[in-house]
Amino acid sequence: MFPQASVLLHGELNDFLPEKRRGRPLTIRLPEGERPAVKHILASLGVPPVEVGRVLLNGERVPLTFGVPPASQIEAHPYGRGLSPRPSGGESPAFVLDNHLGRLASYLRILGFDTLYRNDYQDEELARLAAGGRILLTRDRQLLMRNAIRYGRWMRSKSPREQLREVVEHYALQGEIVPMRRCPRCNGLLEPVAKSAVLEELEPLTRLYYEEFKRCTVCGQIYWRGSHYERMKRWLDEVLSP
Repeated sequence: MFPQASVLLHGELNDFLPEKRRGRPLTIRLPEGERPAVKHILASLGVPPVEVGRVLLNGERVPLTFGVPPASQIEAHPYGRGLSPRPSGGESPAFVLDNHLGRLASYLRILGFDTLYRNDYQDEELARLAAGGRILLTRDRQLLMRNAIRYGRWMRSKSPREQLREVVEHYALQGEIVPMRRCPRCNGLLEPVAKSAVLEELEPLTRLYYEEFKRCTVCGQIYWRGSHYERMKRWLDEVLSP
């Protein structure tokens, strides 16, 4: 009989399995005469190692690099909500998003988070940017399998609003939200600017009713706390409410 191991995924790690295989032990065939690493066995099931918080091998905690002997029982647990690792350094986490998450990128920037996004990023560039200390958010499971990526998450929802809620809850970002800090269009930082310096760029009613303005230090876009800002606040309260 060929060597094998049993794997049981817990919690949201089951999202990577077909529905019929979720929540029950799975039998995995092991290579003859080899002890594959836990992370390779999980990857064969479609589970990115960056999403695995804890692994038990026959009841004992082991690292993802541990070699699995035949007849082993593996249990893999996800990170708890708010416990997923973040790059060290900096006041708030920085993100890089793949080509399918443009709306989410704008939303994260509205909340004040450093978020890189282009609709023509190649996988190699995304991996390089993530390896530089950013959290990779993606809809591509295979991209998360790359060894260079230490922090990342596969976005479960296809809805940008639900994706935003998912990211904020998963990384416990509620206390780090600072609206009007970054430009939603280009990710540049916003800085206060005198009304007199932008007067010629304003619509007549904006000139009349508003006195405080900010300008993007990268693309030059001008922002002020008009009716759109109040709508944004109501939208944030709705999207981020428990």
